[in-house]
Amino acid sequence: MTSASTRTETIAGADHPARYVVIGAGAVGASIAAELHRSGVETLLVARGAQLAALREHGLTYVRPDGSHRLRIPVAAGPDEVELTEHDVLLLATKSQDTAGAAAEWAWRPVKRTDGGTGVAAAELPLVTLQNGLANERTALRWFDRVIGGVVWIPATYVVPGEIVNHGHPVPAVLFLGEYPNGTGAVTERIATGLRKGGFTVHPVPDITAHKAAKLLGNLVNTLDALYPPSALRDAALETLRAEARAVYAAAGIVPATPDQSGFTVAEIATHPRAGNSTRQSLTRAALPETDYLDGEIVLLGRLHGVPTPAAAAIQARVHRAIAEATPAGSLDDADLAATLPAPSEAAGGDPPVVLVGVDEVYRRAAQANPPVLLDVRWAPGDPGGELRYRDGHLPGAVHVDLDTDLGGRHETGAGPRPLPSPRRLQAAARRWGIRRDTTVVVYDDNGGPAAARAWWLLRWAGVPDVRVLEGGLAAWRDAGFAEAAGSARPRAAGDIELDGGHLPVPAADRMATCRR
Repeated sequence: MTSASTRTETIAGADHPARYVVIGAGAVGASIAAELHRSGVETLLVARGAQLAALREHGLTYVRPDGSHRLRIPVAAGPDEVELTEHDVLLLATKSQDTAGAAAEWAWRPVKRTDGGTGVAAAELPLVTLQNGLANERTALRWFDRVIGGVVWIPATYVVPGEIVNHGHPVPAVLFLGEYPNGTGAVTERIATGLRKGGFTVHPVPDITAHKAAKLLGNLVNTLDALYPPSALRDAALETLRAEARAVYAAAGIVPATPDQSGFTVAEIATHPRAGNSTRQSLTRAALPETDYLDGEIVLLGRLHGVPTPAAAAIQARVHRAIAEATPAGSLDDADLAATLPAPSEAAGGDPPVVLVGVDEVYRRAAQANPPVLLDVRWAPGDPGGELRYRDGHLPGAVHVDLDTDLGGRHETGAGPRPLPSPRRLQAAARRWGIRRDTTVVVYDDNGGPAAARAWWLLRWAGVPDVRVLEGGLAAWRDAGFAEAAGSARPRAAGDIELDGGHLPVPAADRMATCRR
């Protein structure tokens, strides 16, 4: 019997060129379908509503820096009009709020195999998720056996039914593809090869969630742009939103990637000036935008990890009010934005806790009367050498902390790979490190933040009131030119902290798994 994974490996094989079934005919989906179709790659575009009617009647007007193109791309209204084979690739380009419905609709459709048998799409075909945010891949995995996450950097516009304008230059888009939750494989490479035939720059990556997280930081301008014209206040609001996101990422153990977009620019098209990002385009078309999966994703992660996100919650609420009131895109002013953004004291429980701290502040406070307690949490999967690297060089006064032995509980059946330590055990360790009730604790690592984020969450959960993550970790300290110490450090004084646990919600297992990647 052929396994699902083996069947999937044949989808885009050299002997059977793949057909790309693009589900969703907005700016992203229609652009990808247009470029593949222009390049001779077999493509089917699935559309609905006014876009479907326009495509069927007139075809697609696809505007690029090199001119306007009228394309007759094969189009369908849904899976009932599509006969799938095992050589198809499903590209999901709907809005994030439509992912669950689309995945469920397509998952159980019959798929014809070359051996004469019949399977279903959920087991036979890969689903490539091309939406913004962090929720779509996990959602799709509920139905599809193989989900390949996609990040699309594309300056495309869909405002008028039947017309897509793509300002990308010299390539139409840059894509990052990776299997979810992590890894790459032959199927990802073959899908990437097919997309490259359409002129796209495609990077297979093993850490697709990190690239999704980086894109989300960029997407936090979307709702602001949909509601407000550019201004200094809007720029400050964006920095506030991104600071909240970075704090949430640190708590959740998410380390955003640094995507390579070299050589990719936005070209002006005289006849078609840019109409704003996707959220603004949705508001212009009176369509529901993805805000609940952009700003709303930061709000969700903040609630899961005990990090207040008042600005993101306020912007999320404001766009829903704008939708209800049919507010024209970009029509609000600075006065409205100032009234929308909450004051720090409006966060639950007073001022929101600060999660990140810069190296300059740590250096300055280290010389004061009550310096922070520094914890060096070096760790990498399968690498026991964290303490050895610590001894070679660390922040002066920092105490080494072992992620598994100091910040983990006893390994018991069903407890997971890194169970919580008991508050009593953690309290003994915290006192040994010199933690007192009135001191700031700063944690850092040397591999992008996951281990430090685990330490931050665990100490906050246990009841340590002021814990920070060193922004940029050890690399930032070194880049700043500050001195390091060698050997092992001892705390300045014994700690007296009392810990009891339960001060933050316990994250779900799939969220904590991010810290282990």
